[in-house]
Amino acid sequence: MPIKIPESLPARSVLESENIFVMTETRAVSQDIRPLSLLILNLMPTKITTENQLLRELSNTPLQIEIGLLQTVSHESKNTDNDHLSSFYTTFDQVKGKRYDGLIITGAPVENMNFEEVDYWQELCEIMAWSRTHVYSTLHICWGAQAGLYYHYGLQKKPLSKKLFGVYPHKTLEKNVPLFRGFDDVFYAPHSRYTEVTAEDIASVPSLRVLAVSEEAGVFAAARADDRQIFIMGHPEYDSGTLAAEYFRDVGRGIPIQVPKNYFPGDDPTKTPVVNWRSHGQLFYSNWLNYYVYQTTPFDLTQLLENQAPVPGSKSSATA
Repeated sequence: MPIKIPESLPARSVLESENIFVMTETRAVSQDIRPLSLLILNLMPTKITTENQLLRELSNTPLQIEIGLLQTVSHESKNTDNDHLSSFYTTFDQVKGKRYDGLIITGAPVENMNFEEVDYWQELCEIMAWSRTHVYSTLHICWGAQAGLYYHYGLQKKPLSKKLFGVYPHKTLEKNVPLFRGFDDVFYAPHSRYTEVTAEDIASVPSLRVLAVSEEAGVFAAARADDRQIFIMGHPEYDSGTLAAEYFRDVGRGIPIQVPKNYFPGDDPTKTPVVNWRSHGQLFYSNWLNYYVYQTTPFDLTQLLENQAPVPGSKSSATA
């Protein structure tokens, strides 16, 4: 939570120059407080694992958050029990009349397919179109980020020569971005994907900017100019054993796969992985919740209306 200080206190300018968030008394007394309403569109086949990972990151904050879980009806889940889905998940038809402070769109293991070949693509397009007018801030993860950049801005994903698989160092490109407030000069995050959207393509869209990159892994984070849409290509929410589980799964299936980079000590898969991304992952989600949702979302969500109007020249009109 921010510290509240007098507006004229000299420390205010010093702290703000160091990218430390402070709240003036004037702003504090004008704030209304209510629980945040957050929706997670879970596109992963192992939904319970993804729920655990994301909820762990979102729970470590003093904010009160009401979580809703969303599934697509145009795809039948084969890896999650129907009783779990019927008990805890809702459908787009059930929520499309509501408004939310935040939305998370997860990744999905469909990178090697064209977007239009994914069986729930049209439903996802409807949800992404709806997010512009019914959600204050949307966080897109991995394939969800690639799908969002394609749908909203027409940016096509590109195949990599081999799977990007491991834990990679990154750096931020702008000093005072609240999303990376408190980060070290170099931070690590896991990646697991076969495709990418390049920094050059993202920079070609005037309303987008690249926020963090890796020399080896490419773009880590990008955002719309008003920060209402965030796109991340990595998985800061991954558990310590997630990459190991993917590696041994593929080995067991006879699928060619390299040992995940910078993960097992000495690249020896018999050893316990070293976790060097957990604190930054936690900080990333806390920063998104605090600075991109809680501090900026309207108290009355009906005020969202057309605040996220379609981007001129985007793919929206052609794919929705």
